Amino acid sequence: MPVHQIACLGLSHRTAPVEVREQLRCSVLDAGQLLGQSLPAKSEWRGADSWRETAVIRELVILSTCNRLELYARLSADAADARAHLEALLAAIHQTDLRPFAHQFYFYAGETAVSHLLGVAAGLDSLVLGEPQILGQVTGSYMAAVDAQTIGPVLDALFRAAIRAGKRTRSETTISSQPSSVSSVAITLAQQIVGDLNTRHTLVVGLGEMGRLALKALGHRGVAAVSVANRTLARAETAVAPFTGQAYSLAQLPAALRAADVVISATAAPAPLISETLVRQAMAQRSERPLVLIDLAVPRDVDPAVKNLPGIHLFDVDDLQGGLDESLAARQAAVPLAEAIVLQETAVLDKELQQLAVQPVIADLHQKAETIRQRELQRTLRHLGEVDPQTLEHLQLLTRSLVNKLLHEPTKQLRTQAGTETAVAYASTVRELFGLEGE
Repeated sequence: MPVHQIACLGLSHRTAPVEVREQLRCSVLDAGQLLGQSLPAKSEWRGADSWRETAVIRELVILSTCNRLELYARLSADAADARAHLEALLAAIHQTDLRPFAHQFYFYAGETAVSHLLGVAAGLDSLVLGEPQILGQVTGSYMAAVDAQTIGPVLDALFRAAIRAGKRTRSETTISSQPSSVSSVAITLAQQIVGDLNTRHTLVVGLGEMGRLALKALGHRGVAAVSVANRTLARAETAVAPFTGQAYSLAQLPAALRAADVVISATAAPAPLISETLVRQAMAQRSERPLVLIDLAVPRDVDPAVKNLPGIHLFDVDDLQGGLDESLAARQAAVPLAEAIVLQETAVLDKELQQLAVQPVIADLHQKAETIRQRELQRTLRHLGEVDPQTLEHLQLLTRSLVNKLLHEPTKQLRTQAGTETAVAYASTVRELFGLEGE
């Protein structure tokens, strides 16, 4: 089962807009219903590698996330056009013509498909370099295929290698350890000053892009005590719904500031919303609790004079840029290490796939020999007539011994070659010489 049978058809944030990705989203369960037409009933399946020999797509895993849709397949050795088969499957799932989207798809085969998946799991192809969620999504797609019984030994080895690469990248490099957006840097900075945000109250002012990213970053970190202040109260109420905080209008900022420990402000106001007077009044009613103000707006939301008030920690986007540059630089610096891990795990996978090419041959060779032994022994017994149990036992031992001794050397050579570059050639030769079925 060499690597050239592996193929990937996909589209991602790099090639297709979100509306296309949404339209073509699917799961392995959707595909399994169609592939089931080429499979025996589940009660007749022999295990993970139970596709019929006539099926072109032997194994399938679908990775579907907000940013990508990718179909990974092992196809039969004689499949003429792997891309066409995968496109036909996706078109059948959605009952649609894929030609309008043809330019947005990419197709990888063999070692390129392998390297792509391992790079995806390592976070090298993500919208945000090194983002950690993708590893869980790759693992989830693998488990879904296991549950749906659309995976076999080849894709099992491939996805296990990808998961190993992803885990190693996160544990052995800094590609996922640093915040990667202004909002993430802001939250990290706030944590350094006030400690665990779950024990504090955070206020997000404004629901533009920066404000929404801040809320998303807080949600990803499991921070629950978050309030939202916005020009439109209804929008604030909607945004704060996943949290335990309160919605405020901008007219209620004095009350919101009194309750907050951390304020992340990112409105499009032309002049500062948070004045020195407003902050001074809020601090007078806070029992000397410090207040962290992180101003992500340009122009600024917070009057710079606020920085001189006691108990105030004020930061603007220029203050955060150093942290952002540092985090992005750290992630970029980790890319060569991550790529080296991908190469290492690809080499391990290559040996595993070469071994897979040998193991079924050994089993099929011994099975065919055993079938011939039993058939010929029965033919001999019919000519011999009545045979006592002791003689029958000797005949069984004799024929088994002959078969085992004849197969010992070819079996030994196949096992010796397993994991080497010649393994596939040996397996193919043995199948041809002994007339074994399969690939």
